[in-house]
Formats: sequence, structure tokens, C-alpha cells
Amino acid sequence: MPERDVPSPKDLTELPLFPLGTVLFPGALLPLQLFELRYLQMIGECERQGTGFGVVTLTKGREVHRPGGDAEQFEAIGTRVQIERIERPQPGLVVVWCRGMDQFRIEATQQRSDGLWLGRVQALPPEPDVQVPEDLQHLSAQMHEALTQLSAQPSEVPHWNEAWRLQDCGWLSNRYGELLPLPLAMKYRLFALPEPLLRLELVGDWVEPTSDAASDGKPPANS
Repeated sequence: MPERDVPSPKDLTELPLFPLGTVLFPGALLPLQLFELRYLQMIGECERQGTGFGVVTLTKGREVHRPGGDAEQFEAIGTRVQIERIERPQPGLVVVWCRGMDQFRIEATQQRSDGLWLGRVQALPPEPDVQVPEDLQHLSAQMHEALTQLSAQPSEVPHWNEAWRLQDCGWLSNRYGELLPLPLAMKYRLFALPEPLLRLELVGDWVEPTSDAASDGKPPANS
């Protein structure tokens, strides 16, 4: 690895890690029910410090630790989350709504005595804004329809808390990654691709144009 690619210690931050059997795309909402002591303590620390944590995709082990079970292993790229709402419906149970913010790469990990994973992580650079090309405009139209329907469903926290950027390859491909029923390995592959247009082109290989979207060359207006 070239010297310039090696993260400087000052560029690394320590982040609590939450391994899950899912992929959290930036911008997506993630509701969690927490009852393991390690995560109850983590949420308490995040509340006191006003910080978030990182969600990483499990490759081995289970979300809930069981004595004698396989040790947890997870992918190297994860998503930092912001906590948007916390409820405590009963003792020993915390319900948290988290928003995926930005991606990071894990450079080193350690596990605390209570089982909580901590990562030394490097924030990945923000993606550039890339306009959706004409041949993929049907993806914008279909996603507009899907988001309109899903946003009408009741939720404690808005499903998407920002203007829909249906003409941005990165944002649009992240919504497809979030909503398509893909195998976990394929979701992570999409998530880890650093080129927004390439990611959307891959989505276009999976999503067929509808007759309505194909006949309408005009992009939908942003909501």
C-alpha cells in the first residue's frame, strides 16, 4: 500500500460497533430494539456524549450473543449512525431509531470486557454528485412511486428526512439498495462500490423498466 494511502493516527476515530445481519445504506432509517447489556450501556454512553455508533454487516456469528456461539466477524466497511429517537418502554429494553449518515472503513478493532466491539475507523470521503443518465431515468420514476407509497405509511420517525434526490446517482442507488430484497452479500457488494454511477448501472441490470416509466422521458419532480 502506498504511504499516502495509510491513514494517519490523527485521522482515525474510535467508534462503538453494532454488528447486524443487514446492510445500512446512508440515509436509511434503522429501528432497533436493544436488550443486551453491552448495547444498553453503549446507548447510554451515546446519549451522554451526544454521539452515534457504527453499524457493520455480520459475516459470522449472531446478532444476539449466545454462550458457546461463534465469535462475531463483520465486514470492513460500515455506516456511522445518528440517533434520532429513543424510547424505554420497560426496564431492560430500549427502542432506538437511527439514521445512516456516512461510511467508514475499519482499520483495527478490540472488544471490551462487556462484549462491545470498538473500532478504529477512517471516514470515507463523501461521494460526488453524479446526474442520473437518460437511459436510467426509469429508475428515478419507479423510485418516486415507491417512496410516495412508503412515506404515506405511519412511522414514529420519517422514513427519509431529506429532500428526495432522485436525479443523484448515489442517493438513488442507495435507496434501491435499501429497498430491494437482495441477498445480503449482494447488498454489501452494492454498498461497498465507491462509484455512484456504476452502482446505479448495476441496479439497472436488476430492475426492469415499467411501461409507464419507459414511455415518459421526463424525470419526476423532486418531492
